Amino acid sequence: MITDKARNVLGKQRVSLEFDVGTVVVKTLNWEAPITVANFLSYVRSGFYDQMLVHRAIDDFMIQMGLVEVLGTDDNGLVQWQTKTPGAPIVNESSNGLANIRGSLSMARTSDPDSATAQFFINQVNNAFLNHGSSGNPDGYAVFARVVSGMPVVDEIAAEPTTSVQGIGNDVPARGVLLKSVSLL
Repeated sequence: MITDKARNVLGKQRVSLEFDVGTVVVKTLNWEAPITVANFLSYVRSGFYDQMLVHRAIDDFMIQMGLVEVLGTDDNGLVQWQTKTPGAPIVNESSNGLANIRGSLSMARTSDPDSATAQFFINQVNNAFLNHGSSGNPDGYAVFARVVSGMPVVDEIAAEPTTSVQGIGNDVPARGVLLKSVSLL
Protein backbone atom coordinates (compact mmCIF):
# COMPACT_ATOMS: atom_id res chain seq x y z
CA MET A 1 0.00 0.00 0.00
CA ILE A 2 1.29 3.46 -0.91
CA THR A 3 1.10 5.92 1.96
CA ASP A 4 0.04 9.54 1.45
CA LYS A 5 3.62 10.65 2.15
CA ALA A 6 5.03 8.25 -0.47
CA ARG A 7 2.33 9.30 -2.94
CA ASN A 8 3.30 12.95 -2.35
CA VAL A 9 6.99 12.24 -3.04
CA LEU A 10 6.43 9.86 -5.97
CA GLY A 11 3.85 12.10 -7.58
CA LYS A 12 6.20 15.01 -8.25
CA GLN A 13 9.16 15.58 -10.56
CA ARG A 14 11.24 18.75 -10.42
CA VAL A 15 12.05 20.41 -13.72
CA SER A 16 14.37 23.37 -14.40
CA LEU A 17 13.41 25.94 -17.03
CA GLU A 18 16.51 27.98 -17.82
CA PHE A 19 15.63 31.27 -19.51
CA ASP A 20 18.18 33.82 -20.68
CA VAL A 21 17.03 36.04 -17.78
CA GLY A 22 17.07 33.40 -15.01
CA THR A 23 15.86 29.99 -13.92
CA VAL A 24 12.41 28.78 -12.90
CA VAL A 25 12.03 25.44 -11.10
CA VAL A 26 8.70 23.65 -11.21
CA LYS A 27 7.30 20.46 -9.71
CA THR A 28 4.91 18.32 -11.68
CA LEU A 29 1.61 17.13 -10.25
CA ASN A 30 1.64 13.56 -11.54
CA TRP A 31 -1.25 12.20 -9.47
CA GLU A 32 -3.63 14.97 -10.45
CA ALA A 33 -2.68 15.19 -14.16
CA PRO A 34 -0.90 11.95 -15.15
CA ILE A 35 -1.48 12.19 -18.91
CA THR A 36 -0.50 15.85 -19.08
CA VAL A 37 2.61 15.35 -16.93
CA ALA A 38 3.71 12.33 -18.98
CA ASN A 39 3.23 14.38 -22.15
CA PHE A 40 5.23 17.34 -20.76
CA LEU A 41 8.04 15.13 -19.46
CA SER A 42 8.34 13.33 -22.80
CA TYR A 43 8.97 16.70 -24.47
CA VAL A 44 11.46 17.62 -21.71
CA ARG A 45 13.39 14.35 -22.09
CA SER A 46 13.55 14.70 -25.88
CA GLY A 47 14.97 18.25 -25.71
CA PHE A 48 11.94 19.62 -27.57
CA TYR A 49 11.76 22.75 -25.38
CA ASP A 50 15.45 23.67 -25.64
CA GLN A 51 16.15 26.93 -27.50
CA MET A 52 12.49 27.94 -27.51
CA LEU A 53 11.26 31.49 -27.84
CA VAL A 54 8.76 32.74 -25.27
CA HIS A 55 6.23 33.55 -27.97
CA ARG A 56 3.55 35.14 -25.81
CA ALA A 57 3.90 37.33 -22.73
CA ILE A 58 1.07 39.34 -21.23
CA ASP A 59 1.69 41.23 -17.99
CA ASP A 60 -0.82 40.40 -15.25
CA PHE A 61 -1.77 37.22 -17.12
CA MET A 62 0.85 34.67 -18.26
CA ILE A 63 3.88 33.71 -20.38
CA GLN A 64 3.64 30.99 -23.04
CA MET A 65 6.16 28.80 -24.89
CA GLY A 66 6.48 25.52 -26.76
CA LEU A 67 5.94 26.61 -30.37
CA VAL A 68 8.90 28.58 -31.76
CA GLU A 69 12.48 27.29 -31.89
CA VAL A 70 15.35 29.78 -32.20
CA LEU A 71 17.87 28.63 -34.80
CA GLY A 72 20.40 31.45 -34.34
CA THR A 73 21.01 34.81 -35.99
CA ASP A 74 21.78 35.72 -39.57
CA ASP A 75 24.63 37.97 -40.81
CA ASN A 76 22.51 41.04 -40.02
CA GLY A 77 21.88 39.93 -36.43
CA LEU A 78 18.25 39.03 -37.07
CA VAL A 79 16.88 36.06 -35.15
CA GLN A 80 16.18 33.01 -37.30
CA TRP A 81 13.35 30.79 -36.06
CA GLN A 82 10.96 28.05 -37.03
CA THR A 83 7.78 26.65 -35.55
CA LYS A 84 8.28 23.15 -34.22
CA THR A 85 5.98 20.27 -35.01
CA PRO A 86 4.62 18.70 -31.82
CA GLY A 87 3.32 15.20 -31.23
CA ALA A 88 -0.29 14.09 -31.04
CA PRO A 89 -2.80 16.00 -28.90
CA ILE A 90 -3.76 14.75 -25.45
CA VAL A 91 -7.00 14.57 -23.53
CA ASN A 92 -7.82 17.64 -21.42
CA GLU A 93 -7.35 16.91 -17.69
CA SER A 94 -8.68 20.28 -16.52
CA SER A 95 -11.31 18.59 -14.32
CA ASN A 96 -8.54 17.46 -11.93
CA GLY A 97 -9.47 20.03 -9.28
CA LEU A 98 -6.33 22.15 -9.76
CA ALA A 99 -6.78 25.89 -10.24
CA ASN A 100 -5.00 28.27 -12.60
CA ILE A 101 -3.40 30.28 -9.80
CA ARG A 102 -0.21 32.34 -9.77
CA GLY A 103 2.73 30.03 -10.47
CA SER A 104 0.74 27.16 -11.95
CA LEU A 105 1.63 25.68 -15.35
CA SER A 106 -1.14 24.74 -17.76
CA MET A 107 -1.32 23.33 -21.24
CA ALA A 108 -2.23 25.76 -24.02
CA ARG A 109 -4.76 24.55 -26.56
CA THR A 110 -7.12 25.66 -29.30
CA SER A 111 -10.88 25.94 -28.85
CA ASP A 112 -10.95 22.12 -29.00
CA PRO A 113 -10.55 21.05 -25.34
CA ASP A 114 -8.55 17.96 -26.33
CA SER A 115 -6.05 19.75 -28.59
CA ALA A 116 -3.11 20.42 -26.24
CA THR A 117 0.25 19.20 -27.52
CA ALA A 118 3.52 20.91 -26.49
CA GLN A 119 2.63 24.53 -25.77
CA PHE A 120 2.27 25.49 -22.13
CA PHE A 121 1.98 28.64 -20.08
CA ILE A 122 2.87 29.84 -16.60
CA ASN A 123 0.15 31.84 -14.87
CA GLN A 124 1.58 35.11 -13.58
CA VAL A 125 -1.58 35.85 -11.61
CA ASN A 126 -4.66 33.95 -10.46
CA ASN A 127 -6.67 33.24 -13.62
CA ALA A 128 -9.89 31.66 -12.33
CA PHE A 129 -11.55 32.19 -15.72
CA LEU A 130 -9.24 29.46 -17.10
CA ASN A 131 -10.44 26.85 -14.59
CA HIS A 132 -12.66 23.91 -15.51
CA GLY A 133 -16.30 24.87 -15.18
CA SER A 134 -15.75 28.64 -15.33
CA SER A 135 -18.29 30.64 -17.29
CA GLY A 136 -15.72 31.87 -19.83
CA ASN A 137 -14.01 28.52 -20.43
CA PRO A 138 -16.21 25.66 -19.21
CA ASP A 139 -13.70 23.08 -20.51
CA GLY A 140 -10.81 24.81 -18.71
CA TYR A 141 -7.06 24.57 -19.12
CA ALA A 142 -5.25 21.65 -17.48
CA VAL A 143 -2.91 22.59 -14.63
CA PHE A 144 -0.06 20.06 -14.37
CA ALA A 145 2.75 21.73 -12.39
CA ARG A 146 3.60 24.54 -9.98
CA VAL A 147 6.55 26.92 -9.75
CA VAL A 148 8.63 26.24 -6.63
CA SER A 149 11.26 28.92 -7.31
CA GLY A 150 11.83 31.67 -9.83
CA MET A 151 8.52 33.56 -10.01
CA PRO A 152 10.44 36.88 -10.24
CA VAL A 153 11.80 35.56 -13.56
CA VAL A 154 8.23 34.94 -14.78
CA ASP A 155 7.25 38.45 -13.64
CA GLU A 156 10.21 39.96 -15.51
CA ILE A 157 9.36 38.12 -18.73
CA ALA A 158 5.65 39.00 -18.50
CA ALA A 159 6.54 42.69 -18.13
CA GLU A 160 8.66 42.76 -21.31
CA PRO A 161 7.47 45.12 -24.06
CA THR A 162 5.83 43.09 -26.83
CA THR A 163 5.29 43.26 -30.57
CA SER A 164 3.50 41.36 -33.32
CA VAL A 165 5.51 38.90 -35.41
CA GLN A 166 4.06 37.48 -38.60
CA GLY A 167 3.86 33.71 -38.33
CA ILE A 168 4.00 33.78 -34.52
CA GLY A 169 1.33 36.19 -33.33
CA ASN A 170 0.77 39.13 -31.00
CA ASP A 171 2.29 39.69 -27.56
CA VAL A 172 5.75 38.40 -28.56
CA PRO A 173 8.45 39.86 -26.27
CA ALA A 174 10.18 42.44 -28.49
CA ARG A 175 13.72 41.57 -27.39
CA GLY A 176 13.22 37.84 -27.90
CA VAL A 177 13.18 36.02 -24.54
CA LEU A 178 14.83 32.62 -24.90
CA LEU A 179 14.03 29.41 -23.01
CA LYS A 180 17.57 28.04 -23.30
CA SER A 181 16.99 24.61 -21.82
CA VAL A 182 14.54 22.49 -19.87
CA SER A 183 15.85 19.59 -17.80
CA LEU A 184 14.87 17.13 -15.09
CA LEU A 185 16.38 17.73 -11.66
